[in-house]
Amino acid sequence: MMFKKIILVSGFISFALTAYAAVEEPVMQSDQQISEFNLSGYGDKGKKSWDLAGKTADIFTDTVKLKDVTGNMYGEQEDIKLTAQKGDFDKAQGKVHLQDDVVITTTGGTKLTTDSLDWDRKGQLVSTKDAVNIQRENMVIDAKGAIGHPNLKQVALQKDVKLDILPTKEEGAGGVKEKIVITCDGPLQIDYEKNIATFLNNVLVDRTDSKIYSDKMDVYFIPSKNKETGPKEDKPADKAVPSGVMGSKIDKIIASGNVKVVRGENTSFSQEAIYTAADKKLILTGRPQLVIYSQEGLSFDASAGN
Repeated sequence: MMFKKIILVSGFISFALTAYAAVEEPVMQSDQQISEFNLSGYGDKGKKSWDLAGKTADIFTDTVKLKDVTGNMYGEQEDIKLTAQKGDFDKAQGKVHLQDDVVITTTGGTKLTTDSLDWDRKGQLVSTKDAVNIQRENMVIDAKGAIGHPNLKQVALQKDVKLDILPTKEEGAGGVKEKIVITCDGPLQIDYEKNIATFLNNVLVDRTDSKIYSDKMDVYFIPSKNKETGPKEDKPADKAVPSGVMGSKIDKIIASGNVKVVRGENTSFSQEAIYTAADKKLILTGRPQLVIYSQEGLSFDASAGN
């Protein structure tokens, strides 16, 4: 009798767990499933401004769930391409959520990768809370969270920012012969049209022979020349890489707010420091103070007024 009760109780528990799982995880059925999905939008004068495609699509009342997603946005000077393993298209709001292996590339040579991305077509914004990686020429940026315009001409990276400027073979002003690493707590604001990147909060420039600390840092880059940055077959016939966009060679750096420069055993303090790449000069302003370590083991201050 006891054995039968154990079997009955065990069977009841198994049935209850199966029923609970069925209630908690309902299977959503799409209204329609198609093997190919294409959607396009048009702007002034009937010119295509964007398109969205998926190899397969499950069409629900409010959303369309896509797999192997490809999206394109067409600008006056640059085009942008988005790819992801899957995505959701909100019919009412016109918003797109991309998920898994999200990649954005522009005809100007910028590439952004992340795990997820929200594309607001009406608001003309792309954003993510995940880790992002941006590559452009010899610059690599890593950060957590980003928001920007779809053409990536203006991007704000939210926190834990790291910029690696890798050595180049080019000589002359702004040519980088060593790796330069710039970090900050964030945000980092990048304006590719104005050729400036602004780092905020606990900024550090780490070079082979020196370190610069500050509250804020504006890094000005030399504009790129008009040149091809990728395979010709990847670029529309009527699009050329625009001249004057942000390059990867530094023109000057302006550090401000609690500036500290460490070079070997010597340290300087000021409210502002201006570094010019052409002549490799560093000018300190705002009550500069220089602490020099002597070979005799003594240190002394060399201070100057404004």
